Amino acid sequence: MKLLVTGGAGFIGSAVVRLAVARGHSVVNLDALTYAACLANIASVADSPLYSFEQADIRDPAAVEAVFRRHAPDAVMHLAAESHVDRSIDGPGVFIETNVAGTYNMLQAARAHWDRIGRPESFRFHHISTDEVFGSLPADPSVKFTEDTPYDPRSPYSASKAASDHLVRAWHETYGLPVVLTNCSNNYGPYHFPEKLIPVIILSALAGKPLPIYGDGSNIRDWLYVEDHAEALLLVLEQGKSGRGYNIGGENERTNLELVHTLCAILDEKRPKASGSYADQITFVTDRPGHDARYAIDPTRIRTELGWRPSVTVEEGLARTVEWYLQNEDWWRALQDRKGVGERLGKAS
Repeated sequence: MKLLVTGGAGFIGSAVVRLAVARGHSVVNLDALTYAACLANIASVADSPLYSFEQADIRDPAAVEAVFRRHAPDAVMHLAAESHVDRSIDGPGVFIETNVAGTYNMLQAARAHWDRIGRPESFRFHHISTDEVFGSLPADPSVKFTEDTPYDPRSPYSASKAASDHLVRAWHETYGLPVVLTNCSNNYGPYHFPEKLIPVIILSALAGKPLPIYGDGSNIRDWLYVEDHAEALLLVLEQGKSGRGYNIGGENERTNLELVHTLCAILDEKRPKASGSYADQITFVTDRPGHDARYAIDPTRIRTELGWRPSVTVEEGLARTVEWYLQNEDWWRALQDRKGVGERLGKAS
């Protein structure tokens, strides 16, 4: 199968590209190479005859259309997005342009391509989204997001992703475009861009800096190892029902404070300080505006219909992640000079 993967030089997209090539798929990686992209993420497959790269911006409809005509993919995996909540608070415009208008451009180009090749039922437009579109959950562990949970986005980022989800469903209902959608919980793992919570904690700890935790650290997230997520995404692409949505969760809920203490304990073991624990560096900072209290995914549909469930516990995944950052200093040091990395963003009220 020839896959067109958007955002394939990003964190989740590169995991999808690496796995798809390993499984023998032909992959076209369409990426604008914005600040969070890194070609080193896909260096392991860059020389494969199954891999090709197109630097293009999904905000440019002509460029997107040209990629479809040049490569004629059998399926699309649309991951390209602006995804950092704090950045969306400071500058929402680019989130609307990329996540909403960019998705519209992708849908229009995919629809035109699908028409050109005879509207095969086998074609798929797989839109990869987030659980943040559903809003915030109460502390009750029995309450989780399902595919039928009403949308209730709380940040410019999640609102832009909610809008893109609605566009994808509309193109299916109005034009018949074969689509599948997935909404995932928080990802982590190798190649995670160093502005997100887990790499921020790891790298700040190693640098002897404060470990910033928003509010009192009680916010809960469901953590999904990125390579598990890539497995699930390919499974939905290949076996998911057209027009259907699938929630993908790690079944690993932790408060932010619990997560940081776990990371500190792993670092204490793998690279101990001269004295004390990395946990001594924990610092509580003013909370993010509109910070959702809890996310948790009910993955029953993907488990019962497609037989998927996560293979990595959060403790195992965090240990792998810490080890990866310890072994790949050249990768993360090269990214730390990019704009905004290491700064506190999203303080607007």
